[in-house]
Amino acid sequence: MDQFKGQPRLPKFAVPKRYDLRLTPDLVACTFTGTVAIDLDVVADTRFIVLNAADLSFNDASVSFTPHNSSQALAAPKVSLFEEDEILVLEFAENLPHGVGVLQMAFSGILSDKMKGFYKSTYEHNGEKKNMAVTQFEPADARRCFPCWDEPACKATFKITLEVPSDLVALSNMPVVDEKVNGNVKVVSYQESPIMSTYLVAIVVGLFDYVEDHTSDGIKVRVYCQVGKADQGKFALHVGAKTLDLFKEYFAVPYPLPKIDMIAIPDFAAGAMENYGLVTYRETALLYDEQHSAASNKQRVATVVAHELAHQWFGNLVTMEWWTHLWLNEGFATWVSYLATDSLFPEWKIWTQFLDESTEGLRLDGLEESHPIEVEVNHASEIDEIFDAISYRKGASVIRMLQSYLGAEVFQKSLAAYVKRHAYSNAKTEDLWTALEEGSGEPVNKLMSSWTKQMGYPVVSAKLKDGKLELEQSRFLSSGSPGEGQWIVPVTLCCGSYDVRKNFLLESKSGAYDIKELLGCSVGDGTCSWIKINVDQAGFYRVKYDDSLAAGLRIATESQSLTAIDRYGILDDSFALCMARQQSLASLLTLISAYKKELDYTVLSNLIVISYKVVKIAADVSLELTSGIKQFFIGVFQLAAGRLGWDPKQGESHLDAMLRGEVLTALAAFGHDETLKEAIRRFDAFLADRNTSLLPPDLRRAAYVAVMQRANKSDKSGYESLLKVYRETDLSQEKTRILGSLACCPDPSIVQDVLNFVLSDEVRNQDAVYGLSGVSWEGREVAWKWLQEKWEYIEKTWGSGFLLTRFISAVVSPFASFEKAKEVQEYFITRSKPSMARTLKQSIEKVHINANWVESIKKEDNLTHLVAQLSSN
Repeated sequence: MDQFKGQPRLPKFAVPKRYDLRLTPDLVACTFTGTVAIDLDVVADTRFIVLNAADLSFNDASVSFTPHNSSQALAAPKVSLFEEDEILVLEFAENLPHGVGVLQMAFSGILSDKMKGFYKSTYEHNGEKKNMAVTQFEPADARRCFPCWDEPACKATFKITLEVPSDLVALSNMPVVDEKVNGNVKVVSYQESPIMSTYLVAIVVGLFDYVEDHTSDGIKVRVYCQVGKADQGKFALHVGAKTLDLFKEYFAVPYPLPKIDMIAIPDFAAGAMENYGLVTYRETALLYDEQHSAASNKQRVATVVAHELAHQWFGNLVTMEWWTHLWLNEGFATWVSYLATDSLFPEWKIWTQFLDESTEGLRLDGLEESHPIEVEVNHASEIDEIFDAISYRKGASVIRMLQSYLGAEVFQKSLAAYVKRHAYSNAKTEDLWTALEEGSGEPVNKLMSSWTKQMGYPVVSAKLKDGKLELEQSRFLSSGSPGEGQWIVPVTLCCGSYDVRKNFLLESKSGAYDIKELLGCSVGDGTCSWIKINVDQAGFYRVKYDDSLAAGLRIATESQSLTAIDRYGILDDSFALCMARQQSLASLLTLISAYKKELDYTVLSNLIVISYKVVKIAADVSLELTSGIKQFFIGVFQLAAGRLGWDPKQGESHLDAMLRGEVLTALAAFGHDETLKEAIRRFDAFLADRNTSLLPPDLRRAAYVAVMQRANKSDKSGYESLLKVYRETDLSQEKTRILGSLACCPDPSIVQDVLNFVLSDEVRNQDAVYGLSGVSWEGREVAWKWLQEKWEYIEKTWGSGFLLTRFISAVVSPFASFEKAKEVQEYFITRSKPSMARTLKQSIEKVHINANWVESIKKEDNLTHLVAQLSSN
């Protein structure tokens, strides 16, 4: 039996075709029992059956295999569960006959609180605490609910039967075909599913309300939620029904199941999960409350619903062959969710906001400890860590880059062909490239391999010399180190206006192009006052301009001659180059001063993110510099704050509603006196009346941050008032908004209180990491000590899922000293494990990057004087 240990994949002796699964959860004892009969095709000589199982107990006597055409069941004398490899090995006395047979067994397990496998979530109903039973099987946790071939390529059909209390709602992937009530128990049978992977099987049992609608071709769409919250499901229901119609057209394949249910789960580790026909969500990603949700919550619900429904085709109907190709599922669903959201809400300018996805991808991929989009996965324990910004955001960005290169129509037709060709089966990255090559006649495989098979991305350096534009590519690293790698870079450029635009591929390390020949104009002749490379930021790379080109772009930014997308790109590249010490902080701040008239939501939102990082890094340089830089940013945000004001205007845009909250939060965080006073005045009104119009949801975060700026050890009243609001609301979005604001307090003793509160029973496990998200610069050390003191408890509670890695990155990454990096490394030498190794290395690398950045800023002359000068202009 030992031959099966330590293997990345299951042996291929037998192939599952159909599961007949019966489960009986006990919601009081938090246990479950089950039986499964699996139709197997034995395709090779073997006396072993090897499948996945974890955290289950087996009744050995119940294990049998009955070959087709035989009434004689074969017992398995040896049944061994190897917990470390999560496999169940059944040894029979002799070789099993080739062909189809039925494997049967009985098992039992625990409904844990780990938010994976078959688990319990808690909720209140009429003041009483109750349990619901929920599944979360992606990536490899179906094996915690029933023994199975828990690999995406092992697709089969599923016939599910549940035995549950008769007063509860029991949902699965397919509609109910039969329900027999026997007193206080009912047996619910579901229609057999189409062929699918185990990670998409889903079951939910609890008390729920729902709202219902239908798509244009009669597919039933429902949103389920806790009793009493049905109204909060209406927005997601509208988006869901419209999106299914849209994807049916886009993929040219109808939605394959008779119904789709979307359900809000109170305890849920991820944002949502695309189970076939029964999509599970965190409450914050599905429910929208007209009165207490912010505009940003509404947008999140729309994009997450569109993302999960895209998976019904891209992921569920066509499934990746192995986790190496996870990005096909996630990158694609991320990209196409923007397509759907843009179609439903064009006024949100969601494609401009897509830049946030690209930026997150670029930030993670700028690390030496990144990984390629197509990443080798050798063991189930490594899968969790690749659900990251590379698989989702870089994946989505390279798809956008390719679509922009091939053209929207060719891209869509080729995709539809890909979905048809691989429906109900599995695909690899190369299969997608083949379909796009056939549709476009372009060498897609060659073009894209450099983006998916190697990690990182290039920075294209541009300089003008004697009428020639010289371009050179090299790998960009945030550490500033030289990197290896070469890409086929789709270069787009404009000169002086968007009417003159050129596209070509940079396939070598460098190239020189005659501007007159290329664009028909000369730089400096009045028509071409600026050159912008990577127009619309469609390419997944950064651009570094020489001083004269950069100066031209700074003037074009100030005069708003560039699109919002390009203004964003110039800013973001400049910030990244500054962090990598390829550009001074002085030049970054000089560029930022050109954004004082900026009013575009996405550009300002990114500038706000950058401002927080610059202020924190300045704090490690000197207090004088920090205070000057805070004043500088307050000046930059004044125009937008003045135009938006505090009160929402009749008929204003969704983007202005989001921007108002973000700008006022930044002014509060930087200690702007008037903002703090007004925010606290409005917060006091909110305490007296939760329905006051003085503090609409979009402004609440700004008020909460202001309250925490003023809280301290000798006056905790503001902090205690916020906790009171937290305790009294039952809206998850409000709770996470408060959690994300508490730790920004400059008093370390309050930060200590906040961190202890985060681990209390009052905060759901899924939400604890929100409390770490905004730890103040002054609170970093307290957070690190706290992490070490509580590590055993944190690891025991979150150690079996990806949330554990969030604790590490949130607490470790903000530091900026080599000593701290060493201290962290030494602490984790004996405590690291495979599922967190990559995150730990990335976090320590970030500390090194910060430390080097601080050292280089210290060497800049007259920086404080320049900041004062920029502030007064």
